[in-house]
Amino acid sequence: MQLALRRPICFFDLETTGTNVAQDRIVEISILKVFPNGNKESHTWKVNPGVPIPKQASDIHGITDEMVANEPSFKELAPKVMALLKDSDLGGFNSNRFDIPLLAEELLRAEVDLDLKKAMSVDVQTIFHKMEKRTLGAAYKFYCDKNLEDAHSAEADTNATYEVLLAQLERYQDLENDVKYLAEFSSHKNFADFAGFVGFDKEGREIFTFGKYKGTLVEEVLDKEPGYFGWLLNADFPLYTKKVLTRIKLNRFNNKLL
Repeated sequence: MQLALRRPICFFDLETTGTNVAQDRIVEISILKVFPNGNKESHTWKVNPGVPIPKQASDIHGITDEMVANEPSFKELAPKVMALLKDSDLGGFNSNRFDIPLLAEELLRAEVDLDLKKAMSVDVQTIFHKMEKRTLGAAYKFYCDKNLEDAHSAEADTNATYEVLLAQLERYQDLENDVKYLAEFSSHKNFADFAGFVGFDKEGREIFTFGKYKGTLVEEVLDKEPGYFGWLLNADFPLYTKKVLTRIKLNRFNNKLL
């Protein structure tokens, strides 16, 4: 079958130095861009993260410091990544919780102006877990009756993810072949940032989801305690979370001038 698309969708997978979205770096990225007419474009790059790759990470994906020593940095690759993603929706396996937030951090470090929050994102893992509750290898075997060779290779995982989504649409008649529907179905709670530190209340206003101000309007806190904003910017929060908080503060400041 063919995925029903109004615009391109980029399925992608990252291999990284670890699982800390704010601190870890990409060592491999694979992108499979699927166009509305069914055409596909695929790119895979090894990436020099600029920091040592921990052994525990290498043991999982097989990528070592020596393998990426002469590879480009993410900043060098960022224009190519942006060119692929800028007009597209996104798809991945556990992408809403990990791959998209970490990619957003790397793009911000590279000073690339591409807000991934504006794209619809289909998380194939969430669909899988809601329907069957397993892993990518099990999903590939279950839906496609194939063994996932080279698991934790970004390219193999990316292609498997795309095939699994097509098989899910074939299997479940109540799943709509529509990216907007699939993005909503595979989403978790809606947050203003990727890491889930800033959420929304029933009126759609930004609120803190953690700490002593949990449930309190962000703009209210920033008005009453400006020092808290400074602490947030200097603390170990993801860059995208800081970007969201800065936007809220600037909007608040501009509204006061009107």
